Amino acid sequence: MMLLTRALSYAEHNSQMLWRALIQHLELVAVPLGIGLVLGLPLGFFSSRSQLLSLLVINGFNSLRVIPSLAILFLAIPYFGLGFGSAVVALTALVMPPILISTDVAFRSIEPAIREAAFGMGMTTGQVLRQIEIPLALPVILAGLKTATIEVIASATLAAFIGAGGLGTFITLGFALYDNAILLVGAVPLALLAILAEVSLSALQRALQPPQT
Repeated sequence: MMLLTRALSYAEHNSQMLWRALIQHLELVAVPLGIGLVLGLPLGFFSSRSQLLSLLVINGFNSLRVIPSLAILFLAIPYFGLGFGSAVVALTALVMPPILISTDVAFRSIEPAIREAAFGMGMTTGQVLRQIEIPLALPVILAGLKTATIEVIASATLAAFIGAGGLGTFITLGFALYDNAILLVGAVPLALLAILAEVSLSALQRALQPPQT
């Protein structure tokens, strides 16, 4: 209880710094996710249409998951410098595999008979994609997006190591000063962001789930 009181007192006295760190953290989450969606959705869609492309693209991005995010972060520094740019590169590499793989699986798992029936009813390729395939694929794509979002929320704390800010600033400062109260000022909002992302995206995924017959 005393630790929580100290954490609240520190947060109150450093409220401007906390809000700035929260905004920075949200930017560190939003920008890589945006890039991941712009690149991952079309790549995943086209790879679902080609076995060779799927093999190359998915294996290529899966190999990135073997490399720790911190290692990618420091590899990016010589090219993008210290700060936001290097953090975005590392975090984008983290979010791409779940978005890409879920998109590929989502479109690939649609039964061919469903497409054939739609074409048999006179629908065009564009209509089949918009009215049949995308609605069926969305829940699976959202599952990948949810994984990517939670991972990037947690991993964005690493940006503090290169001066890119975010809630990781309080966590690293708490570790450096051996002060758990300061650590909590960063860790609690971080946990709340992850829970909010999990709950909201899970609810959206259930809402978009096709009714079972």
